[in-house]
Amino acid sequence: CLDALATDSEHRKYDMEIQRSDHGAGRQRARYHSSVMDVENLDAGQNFEELPETYTIFITEHDVIGKGFPAYQVERKILETDECFEDGSHILYVNGSYRDESDIGKLMHDFSCWDPEEMHYELLKQVTHYYKETPEGVEYMCKAFEETRREGWERGLQQGMQQGMQQGMQQGMQQGMQQGDRLRAVNDIKNLIQNLNLSPVQAMDALSIADDSRSEYLRLLSQ
Repeated sequence: CLDALATDSEHRKYDMEIQRSDHGAGRQRARYHSSVMDVENLDAGQNFEELPETYTIFITEHDVIGKGFPAYQVERKILETDECFEDGSHILYVNGSYRDESDIGKLMHDFSCWDPEEMHYELLKQVTHYYKETPEGVEYMCKAFEETRREGWERGLQQGMQQGMQQGMQQGMQQGMQQGDRLRAVNDIKNLIQNLNLSPVQAMDALSIADDSRSEYLRLLSQ
């Protein structure tokens, strides 16, 4: 599942992956995501020359390459001639911890900035303000998180059904529903706290979590 897929006016394809964990930004994963775009953009019977130019972009919280650059451009090369292979596929790692007055330094600042008024780029400022500080935007985000929670509950139910086939259908379903719902709810609360700057109580209000369950969620959040 790609985080963000875009196409520009020249029909170039971009997959942007936001990775907070260094482990999730491995080089084989970048290779895999690049190949996914190729598979998705060539139908049976098409010529290989019709493959669009693709960019796989990993924006990482830390400098996973470790050389201190704001970004790293990964290209295939012909080793004997040191020429670029130019097959149309590109991989970029963007160092999310990089800060200076350059365009990319300002952009990485905005990516990790909570206050829209402290952002450099007007478009990001406007969008962040809308989703964090307007009733319509906050309502939309709460609905999005609720949909994510519901999907997680369904996955938990499915896992429970699979366990039930091995350990007893009724017991497995109950455990899967409870565990999947609880873990998803904790993740949803954390996301609301981080992305919308809500307090734990406000986040639980948005998710309609029952009062008698809140002490347990507060305990899990503190772990």
